[in-house]
Amino acid sequence: MNANFLKKLAALGTLSVLVIATGCKKYLDQQPITDVDATVVFKDVQSTYKALAGVYSRLVGDAGYGIRLSLYYPVDNDEMQGPTGSSDNDRRDIARFAATPGNAQITNPFNQIFQGIEYANICIDNIPKMEMYNNGTEQEKKQLQRMYGEALALRAQFYFEAIRNWGDLPAHFVPASKQVNSDPFPVRTHSDTLYNRIISDLALAATLVPWKSEITSIGDALDERLTKGSIKALRARIALFRGGYALHATGGGMQRNADYLTYYQIAKNECNDIINSGQHSLNPSYRALWKDQVCARAVTDPNAELMFQVSAIGLNAAEDTKLGYYNGPTVNNFGNRSINPLPTYLYLFDSTDQRRDVTFAIYNVAANGSTKVGQAITAMNDGKYRRDWITNPTVAPTNAIQYFGLKWQVIRYSDVLLMYAEAENELSGPTASAYNAINMVRRRGYGKPIGTPDATVDIPAGLSKTDFFKAIVRERSLELGGEGIRKYDLIRWNLLGTAIAESKANMLKMSTSTVMVQPTYMAGYPSYCLTTALPVRMYFYSSTASDNNNIGGLFFNSLYKTAPASTPSGTTSVTWLSAAINTTCVARYATGFTTGKGELLPIPQPARDANYNLSQNPNY
Repeated sequence: MNANFLKKLAALGTLSVLVIATGCKKYLDQQPITDVDATVVFKDVQSTYKALAGVYSRLVGDAGYGIRLSLYYPVDNDEMQGPTGSSDNDRRDIARFAATPGNAQITNPFNQIFQGIEYANICIDNIPKMEMYNNGTEQEKKQLQRMYGEALALRAQFYFEAIRNWGDLPAHFVPASKQVNSDPFPVRTHSDTLYNRIISDLALAATLVPWKSEITSIGDALDERLTKGSIKALRARIALFRGGYALHATGGGMQRNADYLTYYQIAKNECNDIINSGQHSLNPSYRALWKDQVCARAVTDPNAELMFQVSAIGLNAAEDTKLGYYNGPTVNNFGNRSINPLPTYLYLFDSTDQRRDVTFAIYNVAANGSTKVGQAITAMNDGKYRRDWITNPTVAPTNAIQYFGLKWQVIRYSDVLLMYAEAENELSGPTASAYNAINMVRRRGYGKPIGTPDATVDIPAGLSKTDFFKAIVRERSLELGGEGIRKYDLIRWNLLGTAIAESKANMLKMSTSTVMVQPTYMAGYPSYCLTTALPVRMYFYSSTASDNNNIGGLFFNSLYKTAPASTPSGTTSVTWLSAAINTTCVARYATGFTTGKGELLPIPQPARDANYNLSQNPNY
């Protein structure tokens, strides 16, 4: 960034961090203050809280997890693909790994992330200097310590999001007003160095921020603000990325450092602390988690499974989300339906896995707001954020709004269990504790008692380290599908190219009703999915109301058996296995992906224009 840019950022930084603070409900529902002098902004707990709210606000909105970071960037992978339509130098090209440095949907998220880093830097620089931080009451000191830790953690999250999309980046760990004179045109810093810094910051943050059960004892209300568990989970996630493969600005292909086990140990330790704390648990029902918690816009989370949520409010592009409008099923033709699950991903699920009918919504909703219209396999919707599931209050089918105040889920407790299993396996092989962690997630997915061993769903004992890893690769997809995680997991494992190629090959087989083959990079499909008996048509009930279970209550025939020869009475048919899988899905799937390039987005050209030292990513 050039000197003028940094000076402008420095001048506006404190003002912006306050003015924006009216953004999101609960932790961001604050009134702005107009005096921008730091001694006024950081004078007491209340004013500092407003400044911190400004940092949180940079997570959300159209340029944040409201739509672009959550729904534009994480596809195409082996679960979901982006919107239909021709190349557009916009959202479609991002999904297809064909983005250019001039793509308009890259610049604003890049800028907002660094705006969030700047806002966090202002808080980090000023909070420890406050008179009250050192000499206030015990409650004031604990509240300010928490806010200092939150600012460190939020800066880490912003940097993490930036690194996993753009790789090596300039280091900005002080306010722009301090950096502008010493380093106005910063060069890119190796992502390992950036990761090391934010991993260290998160270790400090975890000592400053209380566990969820301790929040009220320091005088704070329970809301979506970060807790010790959230920060430890974030540190575990970033440690796994630091220990994984990455593409760097200097080229040389995907690389992994020899010290990677050090970071797997950090991830294991953090996850183990969370598990042993007893602060977080799994909601016994996967469906209730999404329908009755997330889509019901629940205020409380009794299990504390939703560990890091991005709050939203305001019904506008700056402070809300388009979750349930850009993605998910339409209601009365309202919605974009721009995230489509791959046909191959559907058949990765066991027929009794209850997560299938949450992850997939194979219908749209008619004008009455309740009747479901079955869709072809080429037009399935992702299902975790659904307009027709939204309550508190319900959105009327005639309401054309696009912003629903749904919270993007950054980290859930099930991810902690799966990260623990992965780290433990990498360090020590598939131990009993690794099996227990992955099997708790599986049991919940099948509606079984979470803490009770169950041979019908548990991962079988005796797997090799390699095969247990493949089971983790599959389980993370089954559990976390459509949550913006999969593409980046595949990159850190250096499996994205393989996953794309094998998914494409199996979709081509499906398009000719040829038996799919098992993937090489993860545990495979249920055996009964590898057959020529899969249906060529599905039949849905023509008058289906109420909240049926998507597939079981919507479709007449089985996903796994030959279709009836004629249309059953009271049903309507949709195309299933056919050449349309090739012409509709494969034809647009990850068409621009190239290993050694597609793992990163291009650096936005306006950012390079502002900073002549900011080099471009490889092969752009």
